[in-house]
Amino acid sequence: MQNETPSDAELLRLYKESGEVAHVGKLYARYTSMVYGVCLKYLKDRDEAKDGVMQLFEKLVTTLRTHEVENFKSWLYVTARNQCLMQLRARKGRFTEEISPQLMENEFLLHLEEEPEMEGNLSKLEKCIEGLIAEQQQCVRHFFLEEKCYKEVAELTGFDMNQVKSYIQNGKRNLKNCMEQND
Repeated sequence: MQNETPSDAELLRLYKESGEVAHVGKLYARYTSMVYGVCLKYLKDRDEAKDGVMQLFEKLVTTLRTHEVENFKSWLYVTARNQCLMQLRARKGRFTEEISPQLMENEFLLHLEEEPEMEGNLSKLEKCIEGLIAEQQQCVRHFFLEEKCYKEVAELTGFDMNQVKSYIQNGKRNLKNCMEQND
């Protein structure tokens, strides 16, 4: 059975060929919560973070026409981070607030030399997710990537709560095994 949801690479290809912004919209919708989280982490303001999410989408519409992107999710993360850092620099003259490195650093913050490794891990993870059975794949994507709660996943999928928990638990275990085998 073929996966009906187009991959990130497929949506990028379709956008470059057709120029239809809807393809970028579908692609961006997958990672909006991640971008919002990055913006909120750096900008420390909900309204500015929401504005950052919208500004980044507008920027993507033109940027993706000319840039070759191999791993969209990690590229988008770095692009969002850089946009936030530029915003912080721009407002530096308005007021200054010292931001502790401990507040900014977390397990997801990339250092440039770690970027290729993370891209490889994200590619492996995406391949492993695609290898899950459809129900696990659907529940895992909603729960982990879109950060939905069990109840929301149940509503979105039509599965009952026990099925959702089971698909997520089994999917998580299968992903762990797949990642370890592909290490």
